[in-house]
Amino acid sequence: MRPLLSTLWLLSLAWLSSCTYDNAEDLAAEEPTPTPTCDVRSVTYTASISPILAQSCRGCHNAGAPAGGINLVDYAQVKRYADNGRLIGSISHAAGFRAMPLNGAKLSDCDIARFQAWIDAGAPNN
Repeated sequence: MRPLLSTLWLLSLAWLSSCTYDNAEDLAAEEPTPTPTCDVRSVTYTASISPILAQSCRGCHNAGAPAGGINLVDYAQVKRYADNGRLIGSISHAAGFRAMPLNGAKLSDCDIARFQAWIDAGAPNN
């Protein structure tokens, strides 16, 4: 009976020692950093689209010397290319379109999604 009691006591001790206490701060420190999401719910021309164009497109597609005859400086011009599909086709590197920016890195998937959301909304001047 004694060996059985000793074995049970050792098993109980091992089971109790395996329990740990986790506090919220320790658990939060162990959680992976969430991947940022791309919010396309409130895309506007002024706040979302125009800044991307200024950073990635207007260096070549400006009023002074529009590369390929494409001027992306003002809303009316951008809307024209948005409406005919050339804008999204070029920035998404779709087959049959000249990949833009030329000799530059493709826009981020999030930026392309912003353009697509804006175009899907009718490319409003907002």
